[in-house]
Amino acid sequence: MTTTSHPHRAPGRRRLSTAASLGAVGVLILTGCGDADAGGTPTLTWYINPDAGGQAELAQRCSEESDGRYNIETALLPRDAASQREQLARRLAAGDTSMDIMSLDPPFIPELAEPDFLAPVPADVEEATTQDVLAGPLEGAMWGDELVSVPFWANTQLLWYRESVAEAAGLDMDEPVTWQQIMDAAREQDKYLGVQGTSAESMTVWVNGLIKSAGGEIIENPEAPADEIVIGMDSEAAQQAADIVGTIGRDGLGGPGLPTSDEGSTMAQFQSDDGSFMVNWPFIYAATAAAVEEGTVEQSMFEDIGWALWPRVNEDEPSAPPLGGINLGVGATSEHQELAWEAVECIVQPENQAYYFVTNGNPPASEAAYEYPEVAEAFPMYETIRESLEQAAPRPQTPYYNEVSTAIQQEWTPPASVTEETPRETAEFIEAVLRGDQLL
Repeated sequence: MTTTSHPHRAPGRRRLSTAASLGAVGVLILTGCGDADAGGTPTLTWYINPDAGGQAELAQRCSEESDGRYNIETALLPRDAASQREQLARRLAAGDTSMDIMSLDPPFIPELAEPDFLAPVPADVEEATTQDVLAGPLEGAMWGDELVSVPFWANTQLLWYRESVAEAAGLDMDEPVTWQQIMDAAREQDKYLGVQGTSAESMTVWVNGLIKSAGGEIIENPEAPADEIVIGMDSEAAQQAADIVGTIGRDGLGGPGLPTSDEGSTMAQFQSDDGSFMVNWPFIYAATAAAVEEGTVEQSMFEDIGWALWPRVNEDEPSAPPLGGINLGVGATSEHQELAWEAVECIVQPENQAYYFVTNGNPPASEAAYEYPEVAEAFPMYETIRESLEQAAPRPQTPYYNEVSTAIQQEWTPPASVTEETPRETAEFIEAVLRGDQLL
């Protein structure tokens, strides 16, 4: 299969792409270079993010189902998303022919798609793999109105709460609740509100979710060249986001460890007697169950956990929960693109996504996968996860995501420092960085 160019993309944007600038860096080739093995069967290399072994199992399953057409060999990427992005970008820019299948974090996909590092998704593959994909994951797989990757699994944050606290606050959790309501409830009951306040990707996740929930956008014209991008953070929606983040920080609602709190420490606080409400990913349910078995968390605490959709910013507007997960892409320089797309189709089958959810805790992008009985048994909140993914919104889709996210992390931390001036200052900072007038 040959690659195709995208003539509607401006050359200036391609020159400024962060990924393209990595091409001069040497790369070390991992095992599985796409050559045929001793028996003549082509070997496909699948670059995977660390998990509990589920991707390796799916690689074996699909290799067996191919009836000798291909074997899939996995190559492990670094644990953190930024290092994954860097390694993939370097390999793709260097023309590495082993980039057959890649597990891609959605925020970094535009950076790889813009310089044509990703092979175009064939029309038949697009039709076969997206018919029942939930709205949020599908949006996160696009760039320039084109599908450039295939959703594999998706992730979203829920609002987790202590049922006893919600009841004492008089909140009906069967109805949508707002950030103001849970902030008031935590304050009135002298409890801590679980949010991620550290200077990391989790802050961008939080800020983007708030702004999108309020009807705003961080970037108004994401496909524009770097020097023409307009940052939409000098807006009412961003002001509302700043008020929420700043109030939680200054009023101590997030707890004493808020400036360094990540997903794990937020969970630990939620599990304590000081817990009330928390925004976090679905992993916390299984992690808390495991803590009960280990004896570090009381069974009564586990039984007190409830879940709901992410809080609303405005009472009359649905929230736009954070979107995460992994999509699958094929490298433009892969020597086995046709077989790689065939393998992708196998990997993302609903039954495989259901298996991956149950065994590795990563929610499916496929709506049909939620209908498997084992899913409901393992994750009683599966319907809320599915509904959240239907509403979820991706982080800013731009080839310059790294610059945008890093700037937000710098300007919005610690939370107590966030004021009504922060959104405007952030917009000015990001635009200056993209123009080359300022450094991160």
